[in-house]
Amino acid sequence: MSDEWAALAERIAGHAQNYLDGLTRLAGGEGGDAILPLLLVEVAQVSLAGTQLGAMQDVILQGNVEPVLSEDPDVDPLRTALAARLGPVDDYAEVFDPYKDTAVTPYRLSDDLAAVAADLLHGLRHHRAGRPSEALWWWQYSYFNTWGNHAGAALRALHALVAHTRLDVVEESTVV
Repeated sequence: MSDEWAALAERIAGHAQNYLDGLTRLAGGEGGDAILPLLLVEVAQVSLAGTQLGAMQDVILQGNVEPVLSEDPDVDPLRTALAARLGPVDDYAEVFDPYKDTAVTPYRLSDDLAAVAADLLHGLRHHRAGRPSEALWWWQYSYFNTWGNHAGAALRALHALVAHTRLDVVEESTVV
């Protein structure tokens, strides 16, 4: 593995860990009423890591086989905690693929955020096991296959929610 790719694996691992840590804190109640803009920041930052993976050449593993890992940790408690914190804004509508599948599909922010976490966590496990090539391969593959779409959808939904809270204000009455 080249020094450039090793450095990229370190950067992506840092972004992945920051996302997981931030999501866990927010699901646990940190951030209070600012959960939506803070989630927007978390998703935007990890999306930057994804775009770097999308812009680079394909990572091809030796033998084109991913080494076996034990079962990934369960992210469902995180998803459940996020769903409880998001409450009525958890459900939203999204177009899955604006070029191939233009049907509106129901989504949940908690599902999207947890799906991103699960894919990043899987890659982190490779990285922590000293397999940066496998980590990069997984993050890139899963970015195109799953977590990139979930992060993009969550980013759009969170942006809309934050924008509505800032722009949909009742005009103040003026007293003469």
